[in-house]
Amino acid sequence: MGKFVSTKTYGAERGFAVAYRQWRADSHCKYIHGYSMGFHLEFECDENDLDARNWCVDFGSLKSFKDKLDEWFDHTCLVAQDDPEFKTFEELHQKKLIQMVVVERTGCEGLSKWLYDYLSEIWIPENGYGNRVKVSKVEVRETPSNSAMYIA
Repeated sequence: MGKFVSTKTYGAERGFAVAYRQWRADSHCKYIHGYSMGFHLEFECDENDLDARNWCVDFGSLKSFKDKLDEWFDHTCLVAQDDPEFKTFEELHQKKLIQMVVVERTGCEGLSKWLYDYLSEIWIPENGYGNRVKVSKVEVRETPSNSAMYIA
């Protein structure tokens, strides 16, 4: 039996304006810098698990996820929860100099896993997909030539 895969891409045209730093880096990546990020999602289901419309995922149902992307990645500053300057970022956020979003890890690899977990553990159940659909891949693109992905 085959599988069906539905894909959705966000930020391909204009991207999401986000800044962060890799505090563990020995290079210029340790400084706050920005990207116009894009996201590519893949959902899959078995041939017998298409819905009554013969869809794997209803693209219209992804609006709630797009809203989360806007909240997390639209003119925000991502801060790793273990960044040694975490308090400094909190102060900047309190002074309304940055819109801080706390993540487990910055970078495309960490963000792709973070988004995968959110989609799998929260979004899929909240949108009534149950065990019929699963997330198979989340790709995070920081530039047209640099990306990383988490594959289930």
